[in-house]
Amino acid sequence: MGTFKAVVVEKGEGGQSVGLKDFNETDLMEGDVTVRVTHSTLNYKDGLALTGKAPVVRRFPMIPGIDFAGVVETSSHPEFKPGDQVVLNGWGTGETHLGAYAQKSRVKGDWLIPLPERLSPEQAMAIGTAGYTAMLAVLALEKHGLKPGKGPAVVTGAAGGVGSVATALLAKTGWHVIASTGRTQEADYLKGLGAAEIIDRNELSQPAKPLAKERWAAGVDSVGSHTLANLLANTKYRGGIAACGLAGGMDLPTSVAPFILRGVSLLGIDSVMAPKALRLEAWSRLASDLDRGRLVAMTTKIPLDRVIEAGRDILEGRVRGRAVVEIC
Repeated sequence: MGTFKAVVVEKGEGGQSVGLKDFNETDLMEGDVTVRVTHSTLNYKDGLALTGKAPVVRRFPMIPGIDFAGVVETSSHPEFKPGDQVVLNGWGTGETHLGAYAQKSRVKGDWLIPLPERLSPEQAMAIGTAGYTAMLAVLALEKHGLKPGKGPAVVTGAAGGVGSVATALLAKTGWHVIASTGRTQEADYLKGLGAAEIIDRNELSQPAKPLAKERWAAGVDSVGSHTLANLLANTKYRGGIAACGLAGGMDLPTSVAPFILRGVSLLGIDSVMAPKALRLEAWSRLASDLDRGRLVAMTTKIPLDRVIEAGRDILEGRVRGRAVVEIC
């Protein structure tokens, strides 16, 4: 037992504080697998946890970071042994359970999956929870029977983490992708990921009509609020929108019109508690379907000691694509 480097969120009389500190291994939480964390990533939820802009952290002190890749050091879980490479997404890590922005983590083995053979730990975290969530959304659209021949697919927050991967995945499977972004200077970046059209997010951010012109058959939305309401109003007959985020707000000011007049479906995407079989399916598809060149194009690397600053950046819309956090 000893100490290791960790980003720690604490709460005192003056409010929440965060810093890079030495953390004692004896203070790790209960779990049957201890992992030496090699890589993590930066998600929008991590930015909220690091800054305290929303009550993501629900116990203190907390090590934020909702996902990691690493190597098993010790295990009493039957599926994992020392030396195994593993991936974790969600399950309350970084919220109620000490998370990923640390050189070690102790978790339940049931939360882990093996690192897919075709992915390195760095590539897995370039994908991260944002990319894994995007794949869950694509799978939901496919299982709903939606195919590229039915019309375009729209992606909101397209220059962000979920949006970048969703754009690349949908384009790879043959969809005509309409990418919505507030950063129109990123048009070349999005077209490089496979977007066929770029639209300004302002087109979708105003209060929605109950029904509008049918523009797309499918969509992946990480924004919520008026944006999601507009997506639903513009969805083709029997189309569907996969909703997985709330960057624009938790509200949904819409009507029943898209659902009862066009048979539109709203598909909810939960990445935190998704069952293991679905996680394995999503990661298998990511390993086979996500173009490595496009993954590289959307990825930057940052050291652990820069993650606090990066957490502020992601909330301000200054992080493009995916950011890999190099832990050790």
